[in-house]
Amino acid sequence: MNRPAILPVLLALSSAAALAQSATQSSVPPAPTSVFGYKDFSQQAKWDAAFQAIPDSKLAGEHLKTLTKAPHWASSPEDYATAEYVAAKFKAAGLQTEIVPYKVLLNKPVKIVIEAFDATGAKLMSGPSPEHVDPTKDGGDPFQDDPRILPAFNGSSPSADIAAEVVYANYGTPADFKKLADLGVDVKGKIVIVRYGANYRGIKVYDAQKAGAAGVLIFSDPEDDGYFRGDKYPKGPYRPDSAVQRGAVQFLPIYPGDATTPGIASTPNLPDSQRIPADKIQANWPSIPSNPLSYKDAAPILEALGGPAAPHAWQGALPFAYHVGGGPKIMVHMHLEQDTKLRTIWDVIGTIPGTDPAEKNDWVVAGNHRDAWVYGAVDPNSGTAAMLETVHGLGDLLKQGWKPKRTIVIGSWDAEEEGLIGSTEWVEAHPTQLRNAVAYFNTDVGVSGPNFNASAVPSLKQFVREVTREVPSPAGGTVYDQWLKGQTDRRNESEDEGGATRGARPAGRNGGTAGEIRIGDLGSGSDYTPFLQHQGVPATDIGSGGPYGVYHSVFDNYNWFIKNADPTFVYEQQQARVFGLEILHMADADVLPYDYQAYGTQLKGYIEAAKSRSSAMGLDFAALESAANRFAAAGVVIRQRQLTPSNTATLNTALRSAEDALLDPAGLPHRAWYKHTIYAPGEFTGYAAVVIPGVNEGIDAIDKARTQTQIESLTAAVNRSAAILEAAAK
Repeated sequence: MNRPAILPVLLALSSAAALAQSATQSSVPPAPTSVFGYKDFSQQAKWDAAFQAIPDSKLAGEHLKTLTKAPHWASSPEDYATAEYVAAKFKAAGLQTEIVPYKVLLNKPVKIVIEAFDATGAKLMSGPSPEHVDPTKDGGDPFQDDPRILPAFNGSSPSADIAAEVVYANYGTPADFKKLADLGVDVKGKIVIVRYGANYRGIKVYDAQKAGAAGVLIFSDPEDDGYFRGDKYPKGPYRPDSAVQRGAVQFLPIYPGDATTPGIASTPNLPDSQRIPADKIQANWPSIPSNPLSYKDAAPILEALGGPAAPHAWQGALPFAYHVGGGPKIMVHMHLEQDTKLRTIWDVIGTIPGTDPAEKNDWVVAGNHRDAWVYGAVDPNSGTAAMLETVHGLGDLLKQGWKPKRTIVIGSWDAEEEGLIGSTEWVEAHPTQLRNAVAYFNTDVGVSGPNFNASAVPSLKQFVREVTREVPSPAGGTVYDQWLKGQTDRRNESEDEGGATRGARPAGRNGGTAGEIRIGDLGSGSDYTPFLQHQGVPATDIGSGGPYGVYHSVFDNYNWFIKNADPTFVYEQQQARVFGLEILHMADADVLPYDYQAYGTQLKGYIEAAKSRSSAMGLDFAALESAANRFAAAGVVIRQRQLTPSNTATLNTALRSAEDALLDPAGLPHRAWYKHTIYAPGEFTGYAAVVIPGVNEGIDAIDKARTQTQIESLTAAVNRSAAILEAAAK
């Protein structure tokens, strides 16, 4: 049953200015009569309506324009200016605000030269070429010539001055390097050129280093985000010839954050004796150099390569046949001068203290990073602009008399692009407080188009669905309506192309069933990583996507954004509303709205899949399957208990502790920083999630002893969590 029309509520609780602004934009749908986690949702419905009237699309656009007016690489003066801007907005909204510095290891390019020569010594190319589009065509680009733009480089790459033969290795996956070996192409001592895609760029370098390569060049193939996809910028949204995808090549799956201080916060006064010296870092910084290239600069190298023809699947969209090398020698000279030292970065932290004596120490944390490789209009400042309008809304509610039960902490993280550094250092500085944190809500690439998307732990997938049912979509209906329609359309397109599962992961991997919104699993690549996978805080990640070919380039700027992503900033407003309702509902729910019933279903699916694909290894899954059944049964019972709670504080403590129990203090093999037994970034994928990672990666390694040990560790964790839920359900 729907609530009555919401306008009287808005008149009672919103300012006249907020109402006038709301009237010109998408109207708020009727609030639901009940929401899981609330004994009585009626008062929260009023606060929700009041909040949704406040985020302003025009103000979001102003935030974005200000935040992206200059390149603001982490630790730069321009980066600090963005910290001051965000801090001022936090303070204006009434948040307790501080700028928190950390001292972290970063490399800054001084000089980057990439040259290639054919077998006769004739020069094929010399770059990197300037990132430049013709200013006389399609309006050009007003931001491309700023002298503060750094040369395109890879974060965490060492300096080098090397010359070596070049080999093409497709996406640089373990399978690709094996294929080269099968073709008789040796990569030892060679410079490997690989294309972006399939895995995280740091893993490409990681695999190349393991294979004995001397260096790595990473280019963007037009097949993946250039003219093969559609019109190039400035005519369309896709990558122009000279655009370069920058990015860090830190070995993120080993550990994120400051490379010199794994596991501890890199505070400015930390003694050098507690840091790994820069020249002794081996675990998560590469020892070989790497640098990104545009496809304009990569093309002459690839076209000149001889040797065996590249496998058909390795062929990109450049207008010639690709070869892997090994014929007439094509030589590349990499001259990289990096200024690598400890630099200061700045997180901005805003806090709204909780008021419930029993639960005010249970933090609700939400965040977005602020630093960018250049301007970062989409990545990340579309998220920052939305977050600032969320904060604007929370501040207005405070003025109206609202006070949260639980403490709300909003983080504007720095140096995410360099390896999730700002968020990781903050998490490592607050381990005790975060044991009580009930959720971390993330947004990063907030808006690159109209298609809402989300990932979450299983216990929060239904929570995200419920929030999106309350928020209007600029396209009509609710965000949930458009989200479901988009997923249905994409499933139908996949089926029309010849396979019902193409482009759609099966249920059990993503928390969706037929006719229901599918929500992704959390891997890595953004700031939820330290919260969930190191500290065990349940997390979500939201965004609104579309054709976006200028990732990490000069052209990810305000001009591209207003041409291609969200010209009127109405999707910024939408994202501010969704993000805000996540925060409000988690801060004020009577019972934490976790869904362990869904968690149990997904866990059983993960185990069944692992057992099936390892059938030839002779592993014993009996105890693990028993633990998973126990956990799933406890999830069903606790779900009913959450509907009629008698002691909410005690129940909430147990619900939060059940997620914490899924951590393994010993961590994962080869990478002990990652402690979550259910989710981690893949050791050889980097961004994509690997579920029950200890078990699945043991299977991948065909290591029976290691896998059985990880089955036992997972069994213990699942039993710990099940016992907590069973006790709370009584």
